Amino acid sequence: MATPAKPDHLDGLMTDPYGTYAQLRRTAPVRRITGPDGTPAWLVTRYADVRAALADQRFSVDKRHASPGSYRGFSLPPALDANMLNMDPPDHTRIRRLVVKAFTKQRVESLRAPVRRTADELLDAVEGAGRADLVAAYAAPLPITTICDLLGVPADHRRDFTDWTDALIAPDPAKPDRAKETVVAMLGFYTALIAEKRERPGEDLLSDLIAARDDGDRLGEDELTSLAFLLHFAGYENAVQLIGNAVLALLRHPDQLAALRADPARLPGAVEEFMRYDASAVFSIRRFAREDVTIGGVTVPAGETVFLGLGSAGRDPDRFPDPDRLDLTRDASGHLALGHGIHHCVGAPLARLELTTAIGALVERFPDLALGVPESELRWRPSMRARGLLALPVVF
Repeated sequence: MATPAKPDHLDGLMTDPYGTYAQLRRTAPVRRITGPDGTPAWLVTRYADVRAALADQRFSVDKRHASPGSYRGFSLPPALDANMLNMDPPDHTRIRRLVVKAFTKQRVESLRAPVRRTADELLDAVEGAGRADLVAAYAAPLPITTICDLLGVPADHRRDFTDWTDALIAPDPAKPDRAKETVVAMLGFYTALIAEKRERPGEDLLSDLIAARDDGDRLGEDELTSLAFLLHFAGYENAVQLIGNAVLALLRHPDQLAALRADPARLPGAVEEFMRYDASAVFSIRRFAREDVTIGGVTVPAGETVFLGLGSAGRDPDRFPDPDRLDLTRDASGHLALGHGIHHCVGAPLARLELTTAIGALVERFPDLALGVPESELRWRPSMRARGLLALPVVF
């Protein structure tokens, strides 16, 4: 067994993530670090180890398996915390089965035309200016509109959704109470919305989740509220960053952008490559070892926190040859950007639809799309958990 390394902040994960991952895969593929919450954790970086751990039931997502002092995390009220990302089987199995019954392929496919319509409207709004911040003007409003349509959220609350999500993704140090105020506001909103949908169901996912049953079982109030919160938060955060990261990848590789423009049929495969190349989720949701578990030659003690490096796994040369090169003809299937195993992203089809539509509409509309600032001026969200741009200025 390898000797556990002293906890390390690994600042390179912020300044040079993929260079840092490459070094870790070579020298310390299972490394003890200081996690985002300031407590010690283990970071797993090789593809084979990450994939195996994602499906290993000895690693739990239930915080009750954390040993005292090994995990702090962000505190949510039970009505927002009782979601699938914090549950193991059998509770996870029961809730996911109910979600899958309502979140069907047909429902996702029915969103294709509305998502394209939203993309075209957003591009119409900036076309005359010849320049835009694609995060603020396109990558952010597209998924928030989509998730609100999906859940049946009234249009006059969509600005609130954007503000709430931004307040939790990137808290303002100057407003330390903002995150708690946001949680209270979201809880109140979802509680009222669910009550309204129960009285007057609509043709939306939230109404179907309220009605969903499986052998007489149904979702409880806290489960419904936290599930709506999860779908909103994950559906917005991941899509915003995936779109921004994918556009930047194309602008950095003009040959691949030209190839995609010349052959739009490549787009579905290109979407998989975008997710492999620059995943929005840097780590999977944290795990806790139920028992002493040996992975990559290192034993993780029971109760300690483990982060599985999804971003690192996508750049592992043992799985993806020449991994730092964007190649839209590559077979990128098997990437872990949307997870693996029982916690594989339930919204994966929607994520693929949004990314395909967003990139397709953008490439079709602006044949001379280019960065509007030197690449050195781009700034990334100050987060070890999620990789995404604060802004993406472009000209066209």
